[in-house]
Amino acid sequence: MRFFLAALIIACFFSFTFSQKTIDETLQKFNSNSVDYITVDELKTLNQPLLFDTRKKEEFDVSHIKDAQWVGHQTFKIDTILKDYPNKNTPIVVYCSIGVRSENIGEKLLKAGYTNVKNLYGGIFEWVNRENTIVDSDQNETEKIHAFSKHWGKLLTNGDKVYKTKSKKIEKKAN
Repeated sequence: MRFFLAALIIACFFSFTFSQKTIDETLQKFNSNSVDYITVDELKTLNQPLLFDTRKKEEFDVSHIKDAQWVGHQTFKIDTILKDYPNKNTPIVVYCSIGVRSENIGEKLLKAGYTNVKNLYGGIFEWVNRENTIVDSDQNETEKIHAFSKHWGKLLTNGDKVYKTKSKKIEKKAN
């Protein structure tokens, strides 16, 4: 009985410590709020901001917000952005799966002198969770969305979750 009780307490501790319950709790845990957030509803009211997708290319290729440009995270090059977008007052919205990686890119843009940078609160997961459309690499509407991993995919409540396999094949996974 003591063993069972100890195992139960340990299981509850690890479950509570390592699971993400909501996007809000996860962002509070991982982000420093160094880049102002913009909500999905606020983004929808903006007149043609630059949308920068900071996820991996394979995630972007599965689906992304219409008109978004892939800038990556580990492959992000501020020099390219400075050359392609010299107006530092242009509204820029960065996003990733939920807003963690994009905060890092937003910080780099702010440090480079861009003045109107926002981080999409909840990222593409919140965009899809709120039933907004996404497009694939051919610009066709799709329900497929790269869920990054099964761990992070728990925060995605809508759409068809997909993951890349080692053979580079996209697999649909049950919600």
